[in-house]
Amino acid sequence: MKSAFDYVIRGGTIADGTAGDLYEADVGVTAGRIAAVGASLPSGKEEIDARGLLVTPGFVDIHTHYDGQVTWEDTLAPSSDHGVTTVLMGNCGVGFAPCRPSDHAALVTLMEGVEDLPEIVLAAGLPWAWEDFGGYLDFLEGRSFNIDVAAQIPHAPVRVFAMGERAFNREPATEADNAMMAQIVGEAIRAGALGFSTSRSLNHKGSDGRVTPSWRAAEAELSTIARAVGECGTGVLQVISDLEDPAAEMAMLGRVCRASGRPMSISLLQRHRAPGVWRDVLRWVEELNAEGMTVRAQVGDRPIGALMGLALSLNPLAASPAYQAVAHLPLEARAKALAEPSLRARIIAEIEASAPSLDFDHLYPLGNPPSYEPPSDRFIGAMARARGVRPLELLYDLLLEDAGAAIIAHPTANYAEGDLDSCGELLRHPYTLIGLGDGGAHLGILCDASQPTHLLHYWTRDRARGRIPLAKAVSALTRETAAAVGLGDRGQIAVGRRADLNVIDYDRLSLEPPTVTYDLPAGGRRVRQRAHGYVATLVAGEVVARDDQDTGARPGRLVRGAR
Repeated sequence: MKSAFDYVIRGGTIADGTAGDLYEADVGVTAGRIAAVGASLPSGKEEIDARGLLVTPGFVDIHTHYDGQVTWEDTLAPSSDHGVTTVLMGNCGVGFAPCRPSDHAALVTLMEGVEDLPEIVLAAGLPWAWEDFGGYLDFLEGRSFNIDVAAQIPHAPVRVFAMGERAFNREPATEADNAMMAQIVGEAIRAGALGFSTSRSLNHKGSDGRVTPSWRAAEAELSTIARAVGECGTGVLQVISDLEDPAAEMAMLGRVCRASGRPMSISLLQRHRAPGVWRDVLRWVEELNAEGMTVRAQVGDRPIGALMGLALSLNPLAASPAYQAVAHLPLEARAKALAEPSLRARIIAEIEASAPSLDFDHLYPLGNPPSYEPPSDRFIGAMARARGVRPLELLYDLLLEDAGAAIIAHPTANYAEGDLDSCGELLRHPYTLIGLGDGGAHLGILCDASQPTHLLHYWTRDRARGRIPLAKAVSALTRETAAAVGLGDRGQIAVGRRADLNVIDYDRLSLEPPTVTYDLPAGGRRVRQRAHGYVATLVAGEVVARDDQDTGARPGRLVRGAR
């Protein structure tokens, strides 16, 4: 008897992406699409027993930086480790197209500094088989991946292409410069870019110390480019800004959004130095939506900051000459050597003499299982006072735990009050989107691409208070993010939609602590964080992961243009 479907996911609990009630059903898949949803479907060529398991649409991560990795690797990890089936790259105004050969080194230096992507990795991995943005997309279209990838055109390379060194000097763009940038962006949108991104953050500096070329770009420049996006009738605008003068900046961005008539999103954190500004930004977002515009804030679900450790880019002991004498040793042997009392005393004395700016009251051991909402007594300053020891000594000893693989977390945003209540408000707001995962970037200091797993296991199940309904969390990871960037063919379990699906053991869903791997070009380092509980992940109807492990299937492709 001929099978009715390629796959049937049998008897699962469906969270369909609409935020509606969960229900039990079978899901039938044929030719990469959802062909049926209902009870007692006919048999499939293959079946997945989902009884007692959660079935969701594949997650859509709209804030990643795989612009380099996608050119040399066919697995878009770490995002694909966490149920993500589509990623959008080209965020924060940085990327590698368009680019003339003479500017290769400049864009690599910029990305190295802004997104912690080592020059040696980029130099070894990037094939530079393109010059314009359409050529970049053409190159990617010839590749296959474990999940789908889409791109935005970033402001910095556009500005450098149009203005050369004047862009890095942040000179004002002329009318001719603006016209050229608008033409480049318009052509990119028509070639398949999903949008345009820009950075207005002083924190975004190349490894040479130069600020990103788009910082403080004039309103006329931004509006000219935004109008070009609007004239295409498709595409989104993505912005990150320091919001140093929130009222003036938000008013200007509102005018840019009006000029375009296209959706805009802005990265939004609770900044510790100005912990209440996020509420002002949300009021501005509400006002613009009330005027008929579509504006969203991209938010995270946990503290944002940096990870420290003996194997990471940020190593609190690295300033000590005595430490450098053993830094070449393999990690476990290094930790053993560092435990020797005389070496310990010498390193601590050298670090104290260098007057380090270590904020012990805001550093804590991440732990196993990792904790992203630690109580106040878990911070190193408080622990040291309770134990009657010096905080640097305690930090030293904590770094040696787990054979030197222990990780110290330093939250610098989203934790001003010592809890995640503000994050909860951001997550529940009707005009926010889950974003800021930064998959493919910050390789030696964080792994926030694990946020989808954290949102599901912590915010819907494990948090003691203020939990988010499971159906709402799934919708936030799927339909809401997909719709925000024009991907209407995915993000929902419904007939005709792409068969991008997760089968999840919800009760077992959890995160491991981050670990360091050396699997990038030239032996480059990156932090990955594994999950447990993903029974199966399907992309276009093919199982790309089973029991948290890659299957080797590569149905993922470049997504060109809105769907």
